[in-house]
Amino acid sequence: MPSAPFPGLDLLATAVLLLKEGLQVGYANPAAENLFALSRKQLEERRIGELFPECGQLLAAIAQARKAHSTYIEHELALMLPSHGWLHVSCSVTPVELEDYQVLLEFQPIDQHLKIDREERMLNQTLANRVLIRNLAHEIKNPLGGIRGAAQLLDRELELPALHEYTQVIIKEADRLQALMDRLLAPNRVPRFAPLNIHEVLERVRSLILAEYPSGLRVVRDYDVSLPELTGDREQLIQAVLNIVRNAAQALKGKGTITLRTRVARQVTVARRRHRLALTVQIIDDGPGIPEALRDKLFLPLVSGREDGHGLGLALAHHCVAQHHGTIEWESAPGRTCFTLVLPLLRELRNAWQ
Repeated sequence: MPSAPFPGLDLLATAVLLLKEGLQVGYANPAAENLFALSRKQLEERRIGELFPECGQLLAAIAQARKAHSTYIEHELALMLPSHGWLHVSCSVTPVELEDYQVLLEFQPIDQHLKIDREERMLNQTLANRVLIRNLAHEIKNPLGGIRGAAQLLDRELELPALHEYTQVIIKEADRLQALMDRLLAPNRVPRFAPLNIHEVLERVRSLILAEYPSGLRVVRDYDVSLPELTGDREQLIQAVLNIVRNAAQALKGKGTITLRTRVARQVTVARRRHRLALTVQIIDDGPGIPEALRDKLFLPLVSGREDGHGLGLALAHHCVAQHHGTIEWESAPGRTCFTLVLPLLRELRNAWQ
């Protein structure tokens, strides 16, 4: 295996390809192997057109750089990888004169930057929403208690039995709103971090959802039993996963399949912080998919696709996962919706809130 032609090239975090005559790859650094999901052996000695079948934009950038004898940057470049689909990158093209090498290509994935920005916006929006909702809930609770109390007093004074129906409606609706306010206020408690097995969390959720939907719903396990322990708040994680699984069951109307899958992820970036190891929990259902109108506001509170929904489940799930320094990713199409919880393995989380 050839050594790097430039000192330290193997250590770069950005993907680098060096091209020979005929735009044949003569060298690929480890970051390029990771980005393109191909080994150095698979990358080297192949022409650019073989690696990326639809690369007219890249070839034009190379031609422009060689013509001007200077670096040319293509800020938005789409590359087609035969086995992995489209990859969106920015690319710097630099003509070089070093032994057999003529062009240096440096790639940075745009998707990662967009993902980081989206996570930060979502976290900031979640925090702002929490403050707004909690203030609103506090303002509602006091008059709500007064309404319920007045309805109870009125119920005792009414002589006609038929009129009791109206006061009972007031009392029941007040209780329903009271429960909603409690849910809005409850998640603000400080997490109680301790070592836990993520599969115990998932098994608890599985038993709860199967009790709610005893027939017609399948909950399939796909666990990596070799996963290490996670430091987290057991009750919060149960609630976060349960909210997502319950949404899936409701979308399926109690008839379909939900898959609970766990895996380990390496070198994960969450909110601009790099983590060596993380756990991923995927909740996959074979339902109709998320409506287009809800996709841009999926984690906002009080947004729901159901007439009887309160729109708190995903907002609270995201809040719980964010308290574990993690994030929630999702993708949806008819027949397959997948929510992925990414939970970094941080030993220091145990003391993060002390």
